[in-house]
Amino acid sequence: MRAISNQLVNFFPFIRNKISRKPIYLSIRNIIMSESNQYDSCFDRPRLVIKKVLAKPQSEGNGAVVRRSIGRHELRNLDPFLMLDEFSVSAPAGFPDHPHRGFETVTYMVEGAFTHQDFAGHKGTINTGDVQWMTAGRGIIHSEMPAGEGSQKGLQLWINLSSKDKMIEPRYQELLDEDIPRAENNGVQVKIIAGEAMGVQSPVYTRTPTMYLDFTLQPTTYYHQAIPESWNSFVYIVEGEGVFGIPNSGTVSAHHCLVLGPGEGLSVWNKSSKPLRFVLLGGQPLNEPVVQHGPFVMNSQDEIDQTFEDYQYCKNGFENARYWRSGH
Repeated sequence: MRAISNQLVNFFPFIRNKISRKPIYLSIRNIIMSESNQYDSCFDRPRLVIKKVLAKPQSEGNGAVVRRSIGRHELRNLDPFLMLDEFSVSAPAGFPDHPHRGFETVTYMVEGAFTHQDFAGHKGTINTGDVQWMTAGRGIIHSEMPAGEGSQKGLQLWINLSSKDKMIEPRYQELLDEDIPRAENNGVQVKIIAGEAMGVQSPVYTRTPTMYLDFTLQPTTYYHQAIPESWNSFVYIVEGEGVFGIPNSGTVSAHHCLVLGPGEGLSVWNKSSKPLRFVLLGGQPLNEPVVQHGPFVMNSQDEIDQTFEDYQYCKNGFENARYWRSGH
């Protein structure tokens, strides 16, 4: 109860006892009696929602439409995260040959499949539930296109790299759905793409320390997930609706990105009659300048100018671009 009282005192810093000058501690149980059985594992300092952004459709690639949350003017970036797109793409639309430098892309297929090719000869198909964690580093040119009929759905996250890592050689980590660890407890299921949940650890190496958890909460369930206190974090709701932070906050529905404030972890409740699915992302801030021009993310304008020169003249990481074209 001390934890909840402290949180309320933070909300009302000017409520003081005039004689003792001590804070007046308010009991949240007096406000929400019906939730009292759900506080036994709450954090002393839960992370609250400090910003809510609706991911609205916009055009990208070649005829593709995505819902962008991080990367919109309302939320340019959330260090170390640069962009989050929820895509739903049908052929012939897609993302034909395009370059990257200075960050990582994480593609997570929710439904359907995408094919991938790059100028170093790497190719394959990312199927439902699979993850491709691509470190673009000093340079990649690749294509990402729908692999089947109908709408192919997923999430693509961009994670910044520190200045010391921006020019490393490209690399991939690819996980099949069946190889991604899972855990379940009391109607709460989680896929641990990166980081740890319910005592289960992901094998993914995150050069920029990151957690990426895919939660599904059945109706009338709740969960409390710890997050490293120095990290920035956010939630993206894929399906359903939920309550995040404290149980009397408003319900939030699909396609919303929720930026979380400081604290020890996230509490979430599914009070609806349908499952709630969301991803929880957290990352260690780099605290470095971000200069971005489209698919290039560096630390200064001079580095961006050099990147354009390297790309144009096929050098310093883009040598393979001189003669390569994808099959799309």
